[in-house]
Amino acid sequence: MTTLGPLLAGLCDDAALFPPGNAPLEQALPAHAGHRVSDYEDLVGLFVFPAPRIPELVESLESRPLGGELALSVTAPGGPATVPAAVARLRELDGVTVEAVEIAVPADSSTDEFLAALDVVAAELPGVALFVEVPRDDRRAALLAGLAGTPNAAKFRTGGVVAEAYPDETELAEAIRSAVGAGVPFKATAGLHHAIRNTDPHNGFEQHGFLNVLAAVDAALDGADVATIATVLADRDGASVAARLSVLSPARIAEVRSCFRSFGTCSIVEPLVDLIDLGLLHASVLPITEGSPA
Repeated sequence: MTTLGPLLAGLCDDAALFPPGNAPLEQALPAHAGHRVSDYEDLVGLFVFPAPRIPELVESLESRPLGGELALSVTAPGGPATVPAAVARLRELDGVTVEAVEIAVPADSSTDEFLAALDVVAAELPGVALFVEVPRDDRRAALLAGLAGTPNAAKFRTGGVVAEAYPDETELAEAIRSAVGAGVPFKATAGLHHAIRNTDPHNGFEQHGFLNVLAAVDAALDGADVATIATVLADRDGASVAARLSVLSPARIAEVRSCFRSFGTCSIVEPLVDLIDLGLLHASVLPITEGSPA
């Protein structure tokens, strides 16, 4: 697929339903199905679906059956208590499988309370990958420590619809170094609209690049300190970042991806365009109609 091959496989979870894309469900579902059978299908991961919208999905599938398989990563903003019932309802739907759940930590939940509740969910849902959206507060260190040595993973928020939702290079470097050091896999969500670190021309937000994050994980695996990892995250030279990743061995690629599992993007096309511009993907894979998945 690309000159980076397995380093990018399944990297882009389809979060078309989420801001800033906010695609209608009736558009997002067929667009995702199209991504899954496209020339760039290897890049596409799970369809990210919010648990509070399950009734809408049920209604949609009653009027328009899938005609195929839909593998989901379900977001659970209400915390662990909401997960079992949501997964059970989704499993009743023809063609729908739940591969992962992304669980928020309630604001009033202590680390110990949350981890105990997470253990209950894990016992009820064997085989489902559980990602904990680690809050950007003083519970982060304890939560990562609690996830270490378990099958569960972390989820880091890397952006949003306001500037404050974007962690700076040092904060994200600290999170990556902590996760890699503890052996806790992670995914990212929001803000990784482009391959390389950039300033959004529309709103002025400083945005991380998903190739920078891959390179930062590589640096963390080498034992780099926070300042060095932050420098990698800040690198705006796309050719340099791509060149660094292109020389990784198959064993190191597997190691990097075992740490950084995927990221949610509201547009599959934006990462494609950047990879084409960097010479990492052939332009022929770009879909003819670009608007549908945005």
